[in-house]
Amino acid sequence: MATPTTSFLRFLFLSVLVFLCTLDNLGFALQPRELESEHLTHMHTLNVNSLIPSTTCSPSTKESFDDPSNHYGNEPNYACPIQISFFLDGWKDKSSNKRASLTVVDKHGPCSQLNQDKVKAPTMTEILEQDQSRVNSIHARLSKTLGLNGLRASKATTIPAKSGSTIGSSNYVVTIGLGTPKRDLTLIFDTGSDITWTQCRPCSKSCYQQKEPTFDPSKSSTYSNISCSSSVCSQLSSATGYSPRCSSSTCVYSIQYGDKSFSMGFFGKEKLTLTSSDVFKKFLFGCGKKNQGLFGGAAGLLRLGRDPLSLIQQTTTKYNRVFSYCLPSTSSATGHLTFEKTASSSSAIKFTPLSKLTENTSFYGLNTLGITVGGKKLSIATSVFSNAGTVIDSGTVITRLPQDAYSALKAAFKAKMKSYPLTSGFSLLDTCYDLSKYKTVSIPKISFLFSGNVKVDLDVSGILLAQKISQVCLAFAGNSDNDSIGIFGNVQQRRLEVVYDVAGGRVGFGPAGCT
Repeated sequence: MATPTTSFLRFLFLSVLVFLCTLDNLGFALQPRELESEHLTHMHTLNVNSLIPSTTCSPSTKESFDDPSNHYGNEPNYACPIQISFFLDGWKDKSSNKRASLTVVDKHGPCSQLNQDKVKAPTMTEILEQDQSRVNSIHARLSKTLGLNGLRASKATTIPAKSGSTIGSSNYVVTIGLGTPKRDLTLIFDTGSDITWTQCRPCSKSCYQQKEPTFDPSKSSTYSNISCSSSVCSQLSSATGYSPRCSSSTCVYSIQYGDKSFSMGFFGKEKLTLTSSDVFKKFLFGCGKKNQGLFGGAAGLLRLGRDPLSLIQQTTTKYNRVFSYCLPSTSSATGHLTFEKTASSSSAIKFTPLSKLTENTSFYGLNTLGITVGGKKLSIATSVFSNAGTVIDSGTVITRLPQDAYSALKAAFKAKMKSYPLTSGFSLLDTCYDLSKYKTVSIPKISFLFSGNVKVDLDVSGILLAQKISQVCLAFAGNSDNDSIGIFGNVQQRRLEVVYDVAGGRVGFGPAGCT
């Protein structure tokens, strides 16, 4: 039988428990639960094995950002590996607007038709070295164009686009049709330049190896050369950075890229087929007779810049200079490149104005205001971003930040990752971890803040890059100073629905546009 003292102590113990539970339910004394909630809100948890590249192509089910189940709070399936390039499949919105999409594939991944034994996939170090060549070229071009100091410088069509590593970076490729009869050609697409070109027979001195048969203009009933006297011939100067030349009264173009890749040939006019219902009879392009570079089996380049000779400007009557894409998280997932008449009205897409800094260039500029790591905004003066400026580029792999911004990002990331052992960096990447002893890891979420009150939460696949499991690195790099222009690269764009409303002077970002 319990004594009065024992009964009192039991009563007191139960009373304390009830009191503590009451406080807990009211939001007091919730430290463990608060910590768990904070962790779920501001941290990603991923399987370390997801960092290992996949060797199997497993196209994902198409998704739409109009699906109410897709929102920034959703976590992706991390069973897929993180890679540099991607395979994009046709994507269709659930809205009433008809769209035409192109499929995109990782050029060296398991989904790519270009993945041949003859073409050796570049190493991560080689990709990053080539990426720096592209960045140097962008800085130099903008420095020259902008006169900056130092290096600062209702119908839609979706085409199958595939990704690859060429011209100094990891890019994406799409398959289009050219000529009559139509010849399918795989072209790298890029938002940072303007003139579209493909290799043409017969080659003069040199042509690199490509997968499809080289385009032969003599076998197309719709091909014609552009004469030197034509007004469009003179437009090559702004589109390529080089003055046109003449060969027997035919306009000759030439273009060179940051890694010394180049193309030279006749400037021509031909029928371009994106889909069966999206055909353009007088598309201006370069018919390359002398071409050299790291194009990895692709037939040429498809350009989405802002110059009058870009695909976007030449198709403005049909698409009103609106296009979008989603870059999936892995080479075995799918996404899209879409052309449309009007920009999406989905509430999931948040638009930020294009920067005035780059409005007279090929590049699409963003007004960056800040960065958050683990839910906390970094202490970076807004002038650090505004003085340098930022461009978004589908061809640059790693996001480049002004030196002060990168230093703050790196310090905050390392503070959140202090439980994991640091290891040596490689190439551009200097904040790396040895995760070989872990099955799962937790990494801080990272968001970018742009003008127009736009917050873009990066997907987990846009935060880390793995050389190997014992060398997993923060996927950002700093410029050499605070004056060189920042670049929002394609790794950080993974899984985002990125909408370019060029006519409206804005770029939109939405969550989980693909897997």
